[in-house]
Amino acid sequence: MGWTYKVHGGVAAGLGAVVLALAALAWVPGAAPLFEPQWPMLAAFAMAFLAMASALARIALVRAGKHTLGQAFRCLPGGVRAGLVALIVAGVAMTVFDMVESRGLQQPEERDGRYFAVDTVSRARETVEVSKSRYQALKVSDRRGPFTTLGVLIVGASCAVLAAGEVRRADRGPVVPEPDTSGTSETQGVPFPGAEPLNPS
Repeated sequence: MGWTYKVHGGVAAGLGAVVLALAALAWVPGAAPLFEPQWPMLAAFAMAFLAMASALARIALVRAGKHTLGQAFRCLPGGVRAGLVALIVAGVAMTVFDMVESRGLQQPEERDGRYFAVDTVSRARETVEVSKSRYQALKVSDRRGPFTTLGVLIVGASCAVLAAGEVRRADRGPVVPEPDTSGTSETQGVPFPGAEPLNPS
């Protein structure tokens, strides 16, 4: 695999891990103010967009289908595959936990000192009143969800880039060393067939 694929995939995996870690920070008490500014979300969205666009460009260059990329991914070192899969599983687990924790309540808002959320479980999607603590928890959950999704997308882009790198390496085939015209192998010092002895007697 070329070094550009390794750097590209490694950087994407690192950025995805950072975004997922930021999403996990939402469970830390007192971390809610970190999610109030808009710039972290915009930065994560920009990283996900660039990661996905560049990964698609890599795939287009090697002209590989899903099946080929899947086989190429299985050719990656075990530690690399385990790390990438662990990040994706962590992101999916956080998403599932958010869905269970919210209990179908979404879009929290404050009105005249009272707190409300939309009950998505009911068919009418009624707006129900919730406590302040529940409102704050839903507010953080609403911010954590997009971070989790974007983090998984970035890690997925890393998987695609590394798999494309494996396809590229396979297409090029094994590297055959050029023959030593001096008649002696530089690595082993063994004469090639037909070469003169090293120390003629």
